[in-house]
Amino acid sequence: MNPAFQTIGLLALSNVFMTFAWYGHLKTLSAKPWIVAALISWGIALFEYLLQVPANRIGFGLFSVGELKILQEVITLTVFVPFAFFYLKEPLKLDYLWAALCILGAVFFIFRSKLG
Repeated sequence: MNPAFQTIGLLALSNVFMTFAWYGHLKTLSAKPWIVAALISWGIALFEYLLQVPANRIGFGLFSVGELKILQEVITLTVFVPFAFFYLKEPLKLDYLWAALCILGAVFFIFRSKLG
């Protein structure tokens, strides 16, 4: 498989775990003490790291560290907005669009040397 697709796929999967680790407890463990939520979140985050570390190792060299970071941020927003809307029942806000446009600007600036 293409290393760029491997990197992006692994980063996307790691982001799903990261999002549940960071925010899933707000819905499912709100009645539990914070330490319980933290321990469960750490367990979930382990799977994030098991995907994120290889993703960055595969992608490094193909992408610069800055490019990897911007890819991560694009993927984070792409995963977080549907998670917030569908799982946490947060309303969609126009601010998500503005944030996405800012991220697209970051993508342009970090990758512009490769554009031509």
